[in-house]
Amino acid sequence: MFKIKLDDLSGKEIFALIQEHLEDMKATSPPESKHAFDLDGLKDSSVKFWTIWDGKELAGCGAFKILDSEHAEIKSMRTSNQYQNKGVASKLLVHIIEQAKLFGLKKLSLETGSMDYFIPAHGLYKKHGFSFCGPFSNYIADPNSKFMSLDLVG
Repeated sequence: MFKIKLDDLSGKEIFALIQEHLEDMKATSPPESKHAFDLDGLKDSSVKFWTIWDGKELAGCGAFKILDSEHAEIKSMRTSNQYQNKGVASKLLVHIIEQAKLFGLKKLSLETGSMDYFIPAHGLYKKHGFSFCGPFSNYIADPNSKFMSLDLVG
């Protein structure tokens, strides 16, 4: 059974998973289109970060960064390689959406890549009600990025 917890990013397991995530983003996205947070970015006070565990094994992570009183951006969604295609990302995304509602947020948005590597992510977000949209916050239109959002009201 998986357990989700608010995480302080101090464990060696999360450091390794974030490094793996950053390396994959570096390999799949051009530098000007890479928007993944490193550990320092994830430790910002505007970010809430969760991990999902299978006993003592880290299965994945995800976060949201509060943009304003009504809007947050999903960041650093990542499933550990050995847990891919086992429902981990869906469980974590449902938790993040519930937490966003508890925070009183009205909208969640995200930026992801447009390359084939990111097609499974597009499917995950669509499955949970996200739809494609234009750039938000400080993003600009970029052929290497896709933007999605979810209305949390209604």
